[in-house]
Amino acid sequence: MIFFFTSHSLWLSGTVIVGLGTALSMLGSGIVRRYVTLERLTANNEIAGFKFATVGVLYAVLVAFVIIVVWQKFADAETDVVQEAGAAATVFRLSQGINDKTGTAIRGAVGNYLKLVISDDWPAMARGVTGAQAARRALDAVYATLLTSDVAQQAGNPVMSELLHQLDLMTQARRARLVAAQGTVPDLIWLLLFVGAVVTIVFTFFFGTLNLRAQILMTGLLSFLIFAELLIVVAIDRPFTGSVSVEPTALVSVLADFQAENGPH
Repeated sequence: MIFFFTSHSLWLSGTVIVGLGTALSMLGSGIVRRYVTLERLTANNEIAGFKFATVGVLYAVLVAFVIIVVWQKFADAETDVVQEAGAAATVFRLSQGINDKTGTAIRGAVGNYLKLVISDDWPAMARGVTGAQAARRALDAVYATLLTSDVAQQAGNPVMSELLHQLDLMTQARRARLVAAQGTVPDLIWLLLFVGAVVTIVFTFFFGTLNLRAQILMTGLLSFLIFAELLIVVAIDRPFTGSVSVEPTALVSVLADFQAENGPH
């Protein structure tokens, strides 16, 4: 259910979550006033006010905590992509320091990996799949090309050591983004977020004011804020899915540099 909202446009998700949620909240407030007299509702105002303050604070803490966590994970996902691109660029430049045949083979393998990451990995992550097998095999091919080269037979070669280190960084960054693509918020927290939103909004139905329109408007405004915050969580929980997502811009830039300096492979 959550993946449906995450994978579709922000306008659709916002209309359903924020628009429909707010409309139902305002409708609910009006229905309660239709069947419960104002005198019975106003009698609850003082006691209900203290309880509502507690409920509101508890829910606000939960939502704030979740937003901070998912935003941090979203930022980490961007950092992982930049790190992967930076490591690939370093491998490319280090490979220029070894013999032409081996260096060309390494650059070709890295370039092929980046192409498959952009063309296969990104669409797979957008669908909630943990990466494409073609990209994984391309990364294996980079390792195989390096480890079977003449450079690998040279004990203590500092270039070889650094190439392996940068490949390790590429692998770690890829694994991190594949994990991030699955989302951060567990199902139990999603349940608490939406149940908490309903409880907090429904609580306002038991207050009574002389002006019914004012009460419905206040309920609508509160609902709008709550569901807008939930929309933020939905939009960025999966960093590589939906309208608000991390793009492979850094990888595209590195690949373009490869091709500009060596021509397309």
